[in-house]
Amino acid sequence: MPAPATSDRARPLRGTPVGLALVRDAEVLGAEPFFHDFIAGMERVLVPLGVPVLLQVVATVAQAAERMRAWARHGQVQGVILIDLLPGDERVALVKELGLPTVVIGDPVTAGGLPAVWTQDDVAMQNVVDELVAAGHTHLGHVAGPAQMAHTIIRRRTFQAAAAGHGVRTTTFEGDYSEAAGIRALTALGALADRPTAVVFDNDVMALGALHEAGRLGLTVPADLSLVAWDDSALCQLATPPLSAVSHDVQELGELAGHTLADALVAAPATTVNAPPARLVVRGSV
Repeated sequence: MPAPATSDRARPLRGTPVGLALVRDAEVLGAEPFFHDFIAGMERVLVPLGVPVLLQVVATVAQAAERMRAWARHGQVQGVILIDLLPGDERVALVKELGLPTVVIGDPVTAGGLPAVWTQDDVAMQNVVDELVAAGHTHLGHVAGPAQMAHTIIRRRTFQAAAAGHGVRTTTFEGDYSEAAGIRALTALGALADRPTAVVFDNDVMALGALHEAGRLGLTVPADLSLVAWDDSALCQLATPPLSAVSHDVQELGELAGHTLADALVAAPATTVNAPPARLVVRGSV
């Protein structure tokens, strides 16, 4: 679906930023390319309108909520981006209470009627499982992101349902997007008598940690184990072997978010924008 057109009759306030209070471990964020590309895409749309993007990294949802209250209290932002929402997330009600124009990056069901940009994670996960089963795998693994996040729940639920639909077995692990989580998952997997032959990771950093650990355990990728990363990146492309990845244009996603938020800033009607579905790019790890 094309990006919504920003109104020609009104413009956002020049010089006043929009804010993203991102709940992330700072060390994990430093290794994760997704948000660099996402913000670059947003800035491509918003900066020409005179609207900078303000990023604040916080440790908890409560801290993110308090940061948004402070922004609103002092007039420091004219709108916000919500991402990685939880089911029933308090931030949705908060931004409505504060009167902050908002765009949600995620499932419209979690957005509470706010404008949303949705990456269709369910469609992408179904496609990944379909392709792995078509390649002959009968036991699949999934190393998920933080369990409480709405998009993690969607990916995990779709993974299980898609695998069940094909009659294949599954083994799941919980992760936190860090390299250490990928290593822990591979260590646990290596100890199994009946281990998956293909594993999907919810980000590139965990997949890279698993790739390194596989070598230490004497597992050859892809002969002994196939690995798939979610969100393609230069890290995936430069790995040895190059990692197969669920790929979508993250900068384009940022642009869609920028257009949608620009419309929200001028009180355009709330819309849901479906980003183009991600696709599996097969490289040397499958």
